[in-house]
Amino acid sequence: MSRTATLVRNTKETRISLKLNLDGTGNSTIETGIGFFDHMLTLFAAHGHFDLDLKVVGDLEVDGHHTVEDVGIALGQAFDEALGDKKGIYRYGFFLLPMDETLAEVALDFSGRPYLVFKVDFPCQTTGQFDLDLVHEFWQGFAYNARVTLHMNLRYGMNGHHIAEALFKGAGRALRCAVEQDPRQEGIPSTKGIL
Repeated sequence: MSRTATLVRNTKETRISLKLNLDGTGNSTIETGIGFFDHMLTLFAAHGHFDLDLKVVGDLEVDGHHTVEDVGIALGQAFDEALGDKKGIYRYGFFLLPMDETLAEVALDFSGRPYLVFKVDFPCQTTGQFDLDLVHEFWQGFAYNARVTLHMNLRYGMNGHHIAEALFKGAGRALRCAVEQDPRQEGIPSTKGIL
């Protein structure tokens, strides 16, 4: 069964086209108009082994907020669509990722109950031209639209770039674990029979 999604999301603020393959090799083509964000999404796809094609035209003359938030929403919707009824997946994922002086923890559950716990304090407001507050906005949009419980904790770190990178890489790795097919799991991985 193909675990893919193709999505177009157009608003007055952004135009997004996205293709996702959960069973890919980590190949990506990312064009959001925000260099740092492209870098984070490229790392996310590579570490998750997700194939991701993403093109965004956003109102960057305002700032990057709408673009980053809307990509989180669209990517979350794509994960939800590609997973379908979630039969046979591991469901849970966890990764502890070191990035030089930084250590970030990501834990998640494709429970169908969206929630975000984001215990991350950045030591600075920006890295380059990128507003680091948008990292939270991205993951909030993703969690609620992928219908995933997502916990992101910074154990420690001093460099804003490294902290963001550890979160995106860690999330890719944790998601990779959660969406993998479990050969021992028959049907839905829940005693309720539905996720």
